[in-house]
Amino acid sequence: MDSLSHLIDGFGIALQPINVGLAFAGVGIGTFVGMLPGIGPINAIAILIPVTFASGMGAASALILLVGIYYGSQYGNSISTILLNVPGTASSVVTAIDGYAMTKDGRGGPALAMSAIASFVGGTLSIFGLVLFAPVLAGWAIRFGPAEYFALMIFAFSALSSFAGGSLLRALASTGFGLWLAAVGLDPNSAIPRYTFGQIQLLDGMDFVVVTIGLFAVSEVFQLLEDTEGGRSVAASYGRVAVTMKEFTSCGWTMLRGSVLGFLVGVLPGAGGTIASFLSYSTEERFAGRTSRFGRGDIRGVAAPEAANNAAANGAMIPLLTLGVPGSGTTAVLLGALLGLGVTPGPLLLQEEPDLFWGLAASMYVGNAFLLLLNLPLVGVFIKALRVPRWVLIPSVAALAFVAVYAVNGSAFDLVLMTMFGVFGYLMRKFDFPLAPVVLGLVLGPLMEKNLRRAMALSGGEIGVLFDSPIALTLWGLAAASLLAPTLVRRLTTDLVEEAPAAEED
Repeated sequence: MDSLSHLIDGFGIALQPINVGLAFAGVGIGTFVGMLPGIGPINAIAILIPVTFASGMGAASALILLVGIYYGSQYGNSISTILLNVPGTASSVVTAIDGYAMTKDGRGGPALAMSAIASFVGGTLSIFGLVLFAPVLAGWAIRFGPAEYFALMIFAFSALSSFAGGSLLRALASTGFGLWLAAVGLDPNSAIPRYTFGQIQLLDGMDFVVVTIGLFAVSEVFQLLEDTEGGRSVAASYGRVAVTMKEFTSCGWTMLRGSVLGFLVGVLPGAGGTIASFLSYSTEERFAGRTSRFGRGDIRGVAAPEAANNAAANGAMIPLLTLGVPGSGTTAVLLGALLGLGVTPGPLLLQEEPDLFWGLAASMYVGNAFLLLLNLPLVGVFIKALRVPRWVLIPSVAALAFVAVYAVNGSAFDLVLMTMFGVFGYLMRKFDFPLAPVVLGLVLGPLMEKNLRRAMALSGGEIGVLFDSPIALTLWGLAAASLLAPTLVRRLTTDLVEEAPAAEED
């Protein structure tokens, strides 16, 4: 009851006219920024922090604006991902698998609508978790050490079996390539260059935006050119701009599971939406069974990662506010904003700054409602971007890719590198190598290496430390089950099919 009364007080703060306007502005800016690959919420928040300081607005109001940009961008990422196959963040890569497949099938409208609905469901349910379980989950997250995080990464990699497309070996090869890309740059301990081939531009490692836009957007340009006849698309219909009741109900449990999984993963500092979206997608593919259309335009393949990464964004606020531990670059910037506003995140925040915490939680309800009301009517507008002729669309996608990559570092070398990854991604498509595991390896590789080294240092080199705790053992077991389950189910199904004719003969 205390939480409920505090939340009611929080709505009194969130529903003040100035804060309602800031919540609307935040999610609006976030949606627009999320649509632009290479910009990202971290840049928008960093730019607006001095504005919040100069305006003299209170800490609660400033945080309502900045956090609105954060979770608003999660939906904005899905727009370019679904319509153009241009994911702006690692967490939206999984959405591209079925989202863009639906667009190519003429169902881009339902895909965008489901993305908006799943984002709202994931965001709203995770706010309940934020309100009810923040102190408990903060204490739970503290129990994760380097060994547990390493096991979590292994569990995340086990999800690659969902992207295998019938060949686990191809998925493993793609993951290995992603891990190799993650190793490019300076060794974190010795500062010795690794796999830079004498190029000083690679000393900082492979930029995520360069690799992702090259693999997805540029390779898609090549694919569009191949599939286009006379400057026209083979498929010219993009269908309705809403989901049917059947589609919505079929995704009900998917959104619920994705929200819970995403929230729990988001609570872990450093895990975030990337792991959440991959795990949610792989979980739903196993629930769906072999007869599903996952990977070929299943709407549940959009609902699962979208609910998960929005829930993870809200879950990430728990370690930030209750522990002062940022779990991503964006939350690190938010931590800097809090400190600049004179607020010290930590276990005492709920007692010392209750108005800020509960006002922020209530504003998230308001902001998520704004996101749904803002974006559902605009689905038809977004879809019109696909009705332009291919001779306009293809150069536009290419220009968007080049501008986005150049805007990150202002480097011509990045443009060359992006083009190389585009050619490589096109060849991977041709030989049925999945692209998503490459991104997973690139994003999680540094975290995996850092936590493995920490675990080894703390244990004096004893490999057994990776299996000592119950949490780590549980994660290792889940990883093994995740990899072995598809093979066991396939063999069992084959045996049953072979036994059926034999039984009929008897």
